[in-house]
Amino acid sequence: MIAPGVDGRFSLDSNILVYAADRDADSHRREVSLALMVRAARRDCVLTLQSLTEFFSATTRKQKLKPREAGGFVADWLAVFRVAPNAASDLVDAMRVMESHRISFWDAMLWATARRAGCGAILTEDFQDGRLLGGVRFINPFVDENEARVAALLGG
Repeated sequence: MIAPGVDGRFSLDSNILVYAADRDADSHRREVSLALMVRAARRDCVLTLQSLTEFFSATTRKQKLKPREAGGFVADWLAVFRVAPNAASDLVDAMRVMESHRISFWDAMLWATARRAGCGAILTEDFQDGRLLGGVRFINPFVDENEARVAALLGG
């Protein structure tokens, strides 16, 4: 288990990974995501196994990448980032939070896994921006107002 509560530790949602790899993505989202990936690799960033599997599924299902290409991205990220797999306790926490906070099951699983891994933030465009849930803040990196928050996580 990765130690909880480590200052500055964060995770990236699968949408960031998809935008970084998708040559046809919105240019602003792609540029921001590529820069995030490069800088996150040098910081205390933990990817969840779920984000990696969602990336592979989304990019191959929508035929944005061939399985070999998507697998190449995943292999590179596995070599660079610490990866937090799901645990049984994440499932229990996700089911509880899903109902009490009205978020999707898969978003709740991502939150629970990142939280257990000691992440204080998840960079994503899918959650309510700025929301704090169980010590984890959701930050949309594509919103200009979040530039300072993102910069703080990425070391300036």
